[in-house]
Amino acid sequence: MKIAFYGSSLLSSWWNGAATYYRGLLRDLAGRGYDITFYEPDAYERQQHRDMEPQPWAKSVVYPATTDGLRHVLAEAFAADIVIKASGVGVFDDELIAGIIENARPGALKIFWDVDAAATLDEMRHSADHPVRDALKSLDLVLTYGGGPPVVEAYEGFGASRCVPVYNALDPTTHHPVEPDPRFAADLSFLGNRLPDRESRVEQFFLEAAASSPDRSFLIGGNGWESKAMPENVRHLGHVFTTEHNAFNCTPLAVLNIARDSMANIGFSPATRVFEAAGAAACLITDAWEGIELFLEPGEEVLVARDGKDVAEHVRSLTTERAREIGDAALRRVLAEHTYAHRGGQVDALLREEMASRLEEVAA
Repeated sequence: MKIAFYGSSLLSSWWNGAATYYRGLLRDLAGRGYDITFYEPDAYERQQHRDMEPQPWAKSVVYPATTDGLRHVLAEAFAADIVIKASGVGVFDDELIAGIIENARPGALKIFWDVDAAATLDEMRHSADHPVRDALKSLDLVLTYGGGPPVVEAYEGFGASRCVPVYNALDPTTHHPVEPDPRFAADLSFLGNRLPDRESRVEQFFLEAAASSPDRSFLIGGNGWESKAMPENVRHLGHVFTTEHNAFNCTPLAVLNIARDSMANIGFSPATRVFEAAGAAACLITDAWEGIELFLEPGEEVLVARDGKDVAEHVRSLTTERAREIGDAALRRVLAEHTYAHRGGQVDALLREEMASRLEEVAA
């Protein structure tokens, strides 16, 4: 089956946290026999900051971020059996969601894949004519990056015929233990871009912990933090390429995950970083959110913090041996239950079920 996938970027993780999610899932689906074309706009300097070249498991089409460029790639949707529009492309999002419905051939499966469901749903609650809300009646399936039962109920309440969370996971061929790298030495490290709905939580969980622990070293990676005032014991790296994530996670005593406001509030939304860190056998500290135990067991496979005080206490009490035990346990758990092979199998079953249902309707 042919998939036409319209997303932010497969080739670049520059201001594009969904890149590793797309890569893990689509590579697995390609291995199951899907013929995939990924359409991404030339925008936000992503093509100038590629961290992956086009791969044999997906045809990459980079189109000009212009009306003509958009028109050209949408016309190609007609050749696909499955047409997918992801959230957060960054340019022409409204036109893309309407365009896949207009250009998909009769009988094709039309899907909206929301990689920031909590934020999208909040927008829809405040806008009766939101483009996604308008499109739901014409879509066959909504898939989400996470969110659990609250997101499913909300989407189906807005009129989605079916909504299924497909959580982040580990690609063990990409994220795995490596030798430590002195560039990333620290007691606690955090990796994430500076975003409006994340910054206050970074202040609370990371910067406050650093300020209260002057004898400890802290490291922050990601775009946008260079202008942020920070304690003297915090070192800023700037953008950390995907190829460096393993060393970033393996080197410090512990790494910190901080959910964005919307994801923390709704729960059941583990960030990509959770699985990347666990895959590298890192000792992970995460802010508290509902549903964490579905992915990692608190106290055994992950440490959970309610605030910066808890983060600082975890760092002070950690020994190298204890950190290694937690990291090793996390790696065992994600390899057993949370790889992209697990997620790819889930999506494959969903797509085949939906396509079979469509054929039955036509036959009837």
